Amino acid sequence: MNVYDEAHSLAKAIKECNEFREFDRMRNIVDNDKEVSDMLKELQELQMQLQAMQLSGQEPDKAITSRFQTLSTMIATKPLAAQYLQAQGAFMIMMNDVFAIIGEAMGVNA
Repeated sequence: MNVYDEAHSLAKAIKECNEFREFDRMRNIVDNDKEVSDMLKELQELQMQLQAMQLSGQEPDKAITSRFQTLSTMIATKPLAAQYLQAQGAFMIMMNDVFAIIGEAMGVNA
């Protein structure tokens, strides 16, 4: 058994699964809506900044937190953004499950 061949088979299976197909479909739709796309990108950037602050032991910046909350509220009014985030979440859950299965097989607790 060649590990690289198996990895390619797993990648192919992931690309063919419903979670990825729906996420990819929604990603393509969002990419064609500049307003929603820009809002989601900014939200992701703010989320990463807040997580970096937390991981480094810093207090979250109030301006960043406020903008994150405002943007989250705005995004909640956009059905396309909500659908995208739901599809992304389902895909990420599936990927986390795959990583957990591999980690468990290796004796690594995730």
